[in-house]
Amino acid sequence: MNPTPASTAHATSEGAALAPAAPVKSSYQQILSACMLMGGSSAINIAVSIVRTKVVAVLLGPAGFGLMGMLSAIADLAHSLASMGINNSGVRQIAEAQAAGDTERVGRSAAVLRRVAWLLGLSGALLVVVLSAPIARLSFGDERHAGAVALLALAVFLRLIASGHAAVLQGARRIADLARIGAWGAAVSAVATVLIVFWLGEAGVAPALVASAAVQVLIVWHYARRLDISRVAVAWSDTWRESRPLLQLGFAFMASGLLMMAASYVVRLIVLHNGGLESAGYFQAAWTLGGLYVGFILGAMSADFYPRLVGLATQHDQMNQLVNEQTRVSVLLGGPGVIGTLILAPLLVPMFYSPQFAAAVDVLRWICLGMAVRVVSWPIGYVVIAKNRRALFVAVDAGWTALYLALCWTLVGKFGLVGAGISFLLANMFHLVLIAVVARRLVGFAWSQANARLLLAYAACAALAWIAPYFGSAWAHLMSGAALLLVSGYAVRSLVLLSEADLVPWARLRALLKGQRT
Repeated sequence: MNPTPASTAHATSEGAALAPAAPVKSSYQQILSACMLMGGSSAINIAVSIVRTKVVAVLLGPAGFGLMGMLSAIADLAHSLASMGINNSGVRQIAEAQAAGDTERVGRSAAVLRRVAWLLGLSGALLVVVLSAPIARLSFGDERHAGAVALLALAVFLRLIASGHAAVLQGARRIADLARIGAWGAAVSAVATVLIVFWLGEAGVAPALVASAAVQVLIVWHYARRLDISRVAVAWSDTWRESRPLLQLGFAFMASGLLMMAASYVVRLIVLHNGGLESAGYFQAAWTLGGLYVGFILGAMSADFYPRLVGLATQHDQMNQLVNEQTRVSVLLGGPGVIGTLILAPLLVPMFYSPQFAAAVDVLRWICLGMAVRVVSWPIGYVVIAKNRRALFVAVDAGWTALYLALCWTLVGKFGLVGAGISFLLANMFHLVLIAVVARRLVGFAWSQANARLLLAYAACAALAWIAPYFGSAWAHLMSGAALLLVSGYAVRSLVLLSEADLVPWARLRALLKGQRT
């Protein structure tokens, strides 16, 4: 529920793994460029996923589609556990070496990362094969699908190899390559999945998942082999010593991820226990819709911010400047979507689901407020990992998880389903205060005066959008609509002014928004 490091801006050339630090004046351009690249890739991925899901659902029917969902969940969990978080910790090692300009260290870190990915992939695959029967019994009630589960071992292995290569690319800040990998991977794996399922039917579900992983490996390898990094021979005797910091930080990422998964599961159990299956369905609908836009925006910005911040880990003033810049862009991009969802919740719920889900509207609006807070806390959360404070990173997430679950346990019983949304908002407010204090202690972080004003205006507009519908008058709706237009207009104008000319080629529009004559 809280961020895991990734990144924001693009400064490296397409032909070199190492590049000089980008000038400060182009910092916003880097952030927006990375966001556009990864956002476009994500949009293609989502569109392809929708088409693939529709076709596969028609070919397999409800039972076969349910089988694919279960096997996908098993593969995802096995990959998460087997990877030990090295896809995130590896990014830090590569980025740190690159920022130091140490080409040999970059090559050494990349070699160790790839080797560890192979070893963890083989270990994870072996465990999946050995435990295939008990996993099948636990998941399906019998061992009929044990063979399909065992076949997933190959998918786990291939996905780990792909993760190792992708971490090297991200650490080297090859954002354009990552965007291409996302788009091509989604398209080609979708074609492979549909063809295999069409040919084999339900028996092709597990092979289709393996084929998707194989496609991903091939595409990632195609771009990774073009990286111009030193080839460094690392003795096997040195691998354990070199991999220890990689695994230690990776374990912190894995622990954080498991905390988030556990929180998600327990909250749903609490809702189910208090309100039944219908309430659980309403909460799931609200959670999915509430996080859709924010997740898309933050995900798009999370490909370059992390390695860029790692490169500044010893330069606290520059770290603070970058976090402030990232916060500004996050709010300008995410704010209008959050406020729009708040205002349009009664229309969006039946549009995305059906009128039967009307009970999800109130909890959705509380979740949106929580997401509004997350937009602000998200950039600050990377400071802890950029400083390599592993225990502190896990402790902050553990504190958030404990408070969220305690609030849910109390408030869902008192207020029903909306209690889960209120709990999410309060837990995120606590996390924002906590992570801001932690970042201040670590690097002296403080919001700039411009950001402080922006955050106050953002909070005021969000509060207005949340309160207005409860008055029920036409004036209230008019006020909330005006707030949305105001926020959206200001965001567009600010983003245009922050961007460089090559990002916004419409010079006349840019000059007009600056208040100039053309």
